Amino acid sequence: MRKVTAGLFYSVDGVAEAPNLFQFDSFDAELGTLLTAVMADVDTVLMGRKGYEEWAGYWPNASQDEDFGSFINNVPKFVASRTLKPADLTWSNSTLIEGDLEGFVRDLKRKPGGTISAMAGMSLVRQLLIGGLMDELTLIIHPVVAGHGRRLFDESTPRTRLALVSSQQTSKGNMVLTYSKKSG
Repeated sequence: MRKVTAGLFYSVDGVAEAPNLFQFDSFDAELGTLLTAVMADVDTVLMGRKGYEEWAGYWPNASQDEDFGSFINNVPKFVASRTLKPADLTWSNSTLIEGDLEGFVRDLKRKPGGTISAMAGMSLVRQLLIGGLMDELTLIIHPVVAGHGRRLFDESTPRTRLALVSSQQTSKGNMVLTYSKKSG
């Protein structure tokens, strides 16, 4: 069965929105190596509506970070949205998830292929984790307090136990923590 993963850039105070506003100079070579390795296994991407709209407005014409740009522009992308229509998805290789998200992901996991990565969608990641469909959640915690911004988890998130799968500290003080949902 295929694995569903997600990785989010995170501040110490739990902000995951717009990491470009708080990463500063903490992105280092180790993170670049880690993300390159992750991309090598991913052949399918799940996206939320907001993230899709932001990324579709940037990545097709981005002149920076060509490795990721080439990856994200060419990989099949499935978009979870209650408001978008199939005709709204003009970014290459993008398909609207019609019907139940969790059922769609369960079916996708059973099909042959590589890793499925949830990108650009905090509510999507949260729903898949709480629903037991997220196999691994990686938090890349930068050594900064962002102060404000959207967080992955809030007071409406039900108590959910996690198991630490791996941890790594980079030379610039980033902590890369990978969790799975604890069973039982």
